[in-house]
Amino acid sequence: MRARIEPCGDVYAILSLPIFLKTSFRQGFWTHPRQLQRHTLRNQTAWSATKVSAVAFARGEDSRMRRDSDKMARMAERVSFPSTTGPTLHGVIDLPVGDVRGWGVFAHGFTLGKDCPAASRICKQLASEGVGMLRFDNLGLGDSEGDWGDGSFSHKVDDTVRAVEFMNDTRREVRLLVGHSFGGAAAIAGAHDCPTVAAVASIGAPYEPAHVEHNYDALVHRIEADGEAPFLVGGKALTLKRHFIEDVRAADLRERIRTLRRALLVMHSPTDNTVGIANASDIFRTARHPRSFVSLEGADHLLTGKNQAARAARIISAWADPYL
Repeated sequence: MRARIEPCGDVYAILSLPIFLKTSFRQGFWTHPRQLQRHTLRNQTAWSATKVSAVAFARGEDSRMRRDSDKMARMAERVSFPSTTGPTLHGVIDLPVGDVRGWGVFAHGFTLGKDCPAASRICKQLASEGVGMLRFDNLGLGDSEGDWGDGSFSHKVDDTVRAVEFMNDTRREVRLLVGHSFGGAAAIAGAHDCPTVAAVASIGAPYEPAHVEHNYDALVHRIEADGEAPFLVGGKALTLKRHFIEDVRAADLRERIRTLRRALLVMHSPTDNTVGIANASDIFRTARHPRSFVSLEGADHLLTGKNQAARAARIISAWADPYL
């Protein structure tokens, strides 16, 4: 007679006895068949209860996630506005939760877009703390129209100013500009043309916009000779043109920093391998008071690690409070 083995929770119960009894006596212990049956029944009952609880928990978590997703959808407003060169730019306003403390605009990095982790997570965290934020895709990126190759640093600055004007026109006066990486430089440069803006926060920003050339340095000679070259980013082919290189090289952020006349928060990670920490030191030394510096130790340039973007947003929220 062969033993029949069935699962009971995390153990197996032997329900046919001859082999079990023989093995039990050989190992020096013995269990009465009725005791074994009762033990098996208890394990089966416990396993069934655990299974029911797990299913209920999973259903509850699924419902909670759907509710959170619906809530976030209700707390975001999709918008569009014309760029300074004509094509329509598309964005999202993360609406403030609870009492409205103020409004801001977020400028994303070089080719990142409004839905990159830094932009999305920072804006959502600020919104959860009462600061509504507009994040938008620059020319030819994400949902926005146009050709990215027709843009430049100057266009990025001008479209950041246009975003502020759009918000102001909808009676949501922008007091805060936040920029990440290349967008940090654009936010500092654009603040001069935004009378309502009282505070600027830069995250991992370069001191010189031309620093961005390290992303395409292998293409520079070809672009200078041919006028343009394909630029592969995240599996998408963009066109990099000569006018972009010439424009970014001509940009002088130093004077813009020195004459900012607005509160400036410089945030940077000491271990940023894309835009080195020396850029933050140069920006901070050039700026005049009120100026502040916060080290985002442990963070990478794109703020993709757990809670890195949310932490940066909480710091910005506390720092910006007097200016909102």
